[in-house]
Amino acid sequence: MQETEETVPAAAVMEASKAMLQKKLFAIFTEATNGMGPVFENMEAHLAYQVGLERDGVLYAAGPLFSDDGERWAGEGMVVIRAESVEAATEIARNDPMHKAGARRFRVRPWMINEGRVSVRLDYSTQTFVID
Repeated sequence: MQETEETVPAAAVMEASKAMLQKKLFAIFTEATNGMGPVFENMEAHLAYQVGLERDGVLYAAGPLFSDDGERWAGEGMVVIRAESVEAATEIARNDPMHKAGARRFRVRPWMINEGRVSVRLDYSTQTFVID
């Protein structure tokens, strides 16, 4: 993100939302580098990696980003993870077989959750849930 007059320091956002959750996560935005062929060639290994992150409690959520009309997929995705730092999050992204193979490139952004509600823990890959 480019610095402009319209940005504010992260500390100001933290202060303004101090009564809220302020859960720090990292969003990994990923996109195909050379068409869909390499993406599908690496899909099985990528999904196994994601399920491992889920099992280890690192993966918060992940999935494809479709076109604006929801009708097409060009290989883009978003992965939200728990990590101690942007460097640690970058290393997790770098180790994804999809990125290791060069089928996708990625960028990591810190993300803070302030609002929302979760009432059920759901592990997507195993389709298991716990009602709290």
